[in-house]
Amino acid sequence: MQATDRERDVRPWGEYEVLEDDDRHKVKRITVLPGKRLSYQRHQRRAEHWFVVAGSATVTLEGTEHRVDAGQAIDIPRGAAHRVANNGADELVFVEVQIGDYFGEDDIERLEDDYGRA
Repeated sequence: MQATDRERDVRPWGEYEVLEDDDRHKVKRITVLPGKRLSYQRHQRRAEHWFVVAGSATVTLEGTEHRVDAGQAIDIPRGAAHRVANNGADELVFVEVQIGDYFGEDDIERLEDDYGRA
């Protein structure tokens, strides 16, 4: 897949780009704008590993906040409620590796959302 053929999506909080998509894993580069956060959500069919490459993330995992700085990572178990926020002044960029048996966006169960999405 050439770089120009990669799946991209712009969201209210920033954007993501799919770097690799396989039957057993999916890899995304996610950019979160300053002051924005993703929905508090969970997935039934995948676990995620987040490696921060720029900025600092505030990750809420099962109700507990964790600071994850550039060069650090955090694991999101399958079924765990989670959210990432960018409370800094610069863009937050992290690589997300999804492991499971299904990676569709319809495996997102949103528990809370700043943008009115169900």
